[in-house]
Amino acid sequence: MIYKRFGKSQKESVLPREKPQDVAILASLDAKIWAIAWPAIIANISIPLLGLVDAALLGHLDSSKHLAAVAVGGAVLSFLYWGFSFLRMGTTGEVARANGAKDEPRALLALARSAVIALGIAGLLLIFQQPLLFLGFEIMGTGPEIRATADNYASLRMLSAPAVLLTYTAFGWFIGHQDTQWPMRILIITNVSNIALDALFIMGLGLASSGAAVATVIAEYLGLIMVLVALRKQLAGFLSTELWTKLRAPGPYLGLLRSNLNLFFRTLSLLFAFAFFTAAGEKLGPEVVAANAVMMQFLLFAAFAMDGFAYAAEGMAGEALGGGDLERFFLVSRRCALWTAASALIISALILLGKPWLFPMLTSLPEILAIMRAHGLWLVALPLIAAPSYLLDGLFIGAGATRAMMVTMLFSAFVVYLPCWYLTTGLGNQGLWFSFAVFNASRGITLALYFGYFTRRHHWLESHSDPIA
Repeated sequence: MIYKRFGKSQKESVLPREKPQDVAILASLDAKIWAIAWPAIIANISIPLLGLVDAALLGHLDSSKHLAAVAVGGAVLSFLYWGFSFLRMGTTGEVARANGAKDEPRALLALARSAVIALGIAGLLLIFQQPLLFLGFEIMGTGPEIRATADNYASLRMLSAPAVLLTYTAFGWFIGHQDTQWPMRILIITNVSNIALDALFIMGLGLASSGAAVATVIAEYLGLIMVLVALRKQLAGFLSTELWTKLRAPGPYLGLLRSNLNLFFRTLSLLFAFAFFTAAGEKLGPEVVAANAVMMQFLLFAAFAMDGFAYAAEGMAGEALGGGDLERFFLVSRRCALWTAASALIISALILLGKPWLFPMLTSLPEILAIMRAHGLWLVALPLIAAPSYLLDGLFIGAGATRAMMVTMLFSAFVVYLPCWYLTTGLGNQGLWFSFAVFNASRGITLALYFGYFTRRHHWLESHSDPIA
């Protein structure tokens, strides 16, 4: 694809040169970043908090089988659910740029089309759930000792597919409009309900992993009800004859699916990396996979916390590019980078200081505790290693530069991660964690190289395309 070249005045405004900024402007920008980030942080950390509660409840049962089954079943579901998270990311970028261009009908149409696609995908998942789950467990090499339990857990969780995918779409709308208040309310209510139901079904009724699955399904439909309440004004707009006329046209759906295909493969590659981590740990024994599952909740906590600033970057960067304001785009990039780095340092410090008493809270099984203590320093290092990739993901989503995201993720997962794991298999679980750390470092480095390439070539205003095609 041939890109437009800008004139001299545009080039001067494109280059992200540091220059003195008015203190009031920076303060205003930081206030806006935090206004978007803090509700997202609170909402996001409730997600791994749920995982930690699951781990704590299941980890105190007599056998580690249920904890391992939830870890494996959850990894398979991640492929089936998170693989379609382009419904969230693609909607965010499109709505943010429409917002910058002051084109609200375009934003509403993006929401409606994504919702239709979400329902279609959810229907297919429900129809083909058994072969999909079978394939997932086969790929992960799930052993017979936990296969039946993991399959039962995942089959129950599949009932919430419509709620999960429609919620992805709705969150894309909110974040594109730089509104993280509603996602915060929805996730908090969903996860608090899930935790309460977990306690009832797992400990009260003794349903173990099946109880964890049923609790999650009920909670996710409660979340969908909250979504419908939050979007009641937009749902009224769906009654427009003009919108339905456009919504029935098949062509835009194909275009939307094509534009999100990069995000789909990018997400599948990321999920492959996480699922491979779980599968490789499983081959080292049920105690290892259970300990890794608990430790992974700490990393999800760190990732979701830092994603608050990535969400701010998505909405604000997309809005700036939609309005053609490159100077503001680079200023947003720098300020979000500052706050992402600060949050990574704080999270790593908290894990370092807190792990002596946090680990025993999550499991009383001595063999799992021993593994966690032996690998605890990886939890301290990884937030710092992975922070650049989280921020850059947000900037590229806002810009709609999805091909770069796909290319860098494929490279990091298959050219860096897998060979690194193969070369360090003799180190056991330490080698697995080392490879995972290298994978996260590669994501940040390759995205940073793309960021520099886009800047030098003046490609940022081409917000729905990528320069390499």
